Amino acid sequence: MSGRSRTGTRLYCSAKALLDPKRKLENSVKEREDPNCTATNDSTKELDLNKQDVRSRIEEVGIIPAVRVSSAEDALFAAEAVARGGIPIIEVTLTAPGAHKVIAQLVQKIPDVIVGAGGVNDLETARSCLDAGASFLSSDGFQAEIVGFAVEENAVVIPGTLTPSEVVRAWKMGPDFVKVVPCAQVGGESYIRALKAMFPNVPLIAAGGVNQQTASGFILAGAIALGIGAELIPREAIRRRQPDRIAELARRFIGFVSKARSQLNDR
Repeated sequence: MSGRSRTGTRLYCSAKALLDPKRKLENSVKEREDPNCTATNDSTKELDLNKQDVRSRIEEVGIIPAVRVSSAEDALFAAEAVARGGIPIIEVTLTAPGAHKVIAQLVQKIPDVIVGAGGVNDLETARSCLDAGASFLSSDGFQAEIVGFAVEENAVVIPGTLTPSEVVRAWKMGPDFVKVVPCAQVGGESYIRALKAMFPNVPLIAAGGVNQQTASGFILAGAIALGIGAELIPREAIRRRQPDRIAELARRFIGFVSKARSQLNDR
């Protein structure tokens, strides 16, 4: 499948689903339940989600929520909750067996949400996730073969790095973003600021230790987006089925990113 666009295969009944990140998920549910809303060749009823669409949405929203779950039901709950809060993106971390099946179910049930795979550490897993419909691949360490595979498959890829040498090696392979993880443990926003000074043209995603106190600082330091896990999607909120709690956290983090970007624009 070399050179094929994997992300251009998902169809939508309304382009508003991605063009408006704050659009309520309830509206998309009504659309999916409408028997008159089907995937056709009518450009007014479908959205061809390609690599550039995914990359642009990540850049615009500035947040990639990462969820660690063991069931499709939990993942669906978390994805719908963050989407209601204004973040139509979810990264399913591959910590449980059959995670690619969870991705496939999310892609089918909530097509208005960009679904990606996190913690991808080998080619077989990367291939399975793309076959399941994942719109992007992310790793917590630099795996050259995964980056090369994703670039060849025309899929959005976000390799994990830590050192300046890894950032250079990763960026030379042509990924869409470079993730710096874990940030908090190696200097937090000051480390991102130092990396950005060295590599001003590399779009860095800060992950690992991002919370409500540090989110704005990472953006001000030069991160183009944030990878956020339990601080945005608490396991307790999933277990106790508290969608409003997760949605409120999503809105808060969107506010932190927006405010920090406004400050940067004012400089």
